[in-house]
Amino acid sequence: MTTGKKLLAGASMLATIMATTPAFAAGTPAGTTIQNTVTVDYKISGVSQNAVEASNEFTVDRKVNLTVAESGSSSTTVSPGQSNAVTTFTVTNNTNAAIDMALSATQKSSGQTAKRGGTDSFDLTGLKIYVDDGDGIFENNDDGDGTVEAGEDSLVTYLDQVAADATKIIFVVGNVPLGLAHDSVAGVRLTATSHEASASGSLGSQIAATSGANTSGVDTVLADTDSDGNTASDGVHFAEDDYKVSTAALTVTKTSKIISDPINLTTNPKMIPGAVVQYCIIVANASGAATATDVTISDTLPSETDYLASGDSSIGIKVDGTVDQSGNCNDDGDSGGSHSNGTISATLSDISGGVTRTVRFRVTVD
Repeated sequence: MTTGKKLLAGASMLATIMATTPAFAAGTPAGTTIQNTVTVDYKISGVSQNAVEASNEFTVDRKVNLTVAESGSSSTTVSPGQSNAVTTFTVTNNTNAAIDMALSATQKSSGQTAKRGGTDSFDLTGLKIYVDDGDGIFENNDDGDGTVEAGEDSLVTYLDQVAADATKIIFVVGNVPLGLAHDSVAGVRLTATSHEASASGSLGSQIAATSGANTSGVDTVLADTDSDGNTASDGVHFAEDDYKVSTAALTVTKTSKIISDPINLTTNPKMIPGAVVQYCIIVANASGAATATDVTISDTLPSETDYLASGDSSIGIKVDGTVDQSGNCNDDGDSGGSHSNGTISATLSDISGGVTRTVRFRVTVD
């Protein structure tokens, strides 16, 4: 007896299935029933017999995986006193089913190493979480009516029924305290926790892995990774980013020098009544610091002196002067400023990092 084997036309059938089934990056949706049938053809004494078939089916289980990632590759630059400082994250549902996600925003403890380097040294106040309305730009609902309108992002504590393969843009928003030094850093963490997709408008229970052997129903496997310090297979994922302060670092120095006195004139003058004294106010911005703008000077003169507004020894008020290599005031600058009721007022041009500007004027000793 001759026995023959014949390859089934399964490849053609599989090609047809693949052409009509949508592709999912997260994989085949949980709960999908996968079924196939094998057909065996054979002959006896050269005569074809009725084919023999067998079928099998199984249910696709749920592979829970979610990813939180920071957006961008640098710290969020902020200024002291800034309101609604935003750092941006993405949250992606890599699960092969829709899930809810609880969200929390926390800050690093002082002294901990920040994501981008440096040491955490301050906390933001009023930290909140918003989900983007779709334009990728933070616009909070700050009109106080409690209703999210067109163009406004929603204040949230969780994401409701996030579809498989869907990504949401999340804004973590806080207020920066005043009085912070240049390059101060605050580290922030956004954490997403997987929850069952419950009815719209409520957060489902936290997802747990199915224990024991595979069942006939839809089992759950937690497949999140341990990347960037996360714990693998706990249904939780986080990412971190930094707020970094950019501000001017101004120092102010005030010097005085004797110009003349009524006895010695300009030859070895002394600080006696009638002497002319020059004040110089030095405003320096540290190298690498942010530019200081709208810099104004207000200096109330001692009651024992009088502003020298005119005369041969008067220079008036000179602004935007420079200093020499030793840090002493040069005799330069432009006329500007004003004097009123014993107070000198002046405005300096913008002072960028590494730049020093001066204000000079003269008084007489009573």
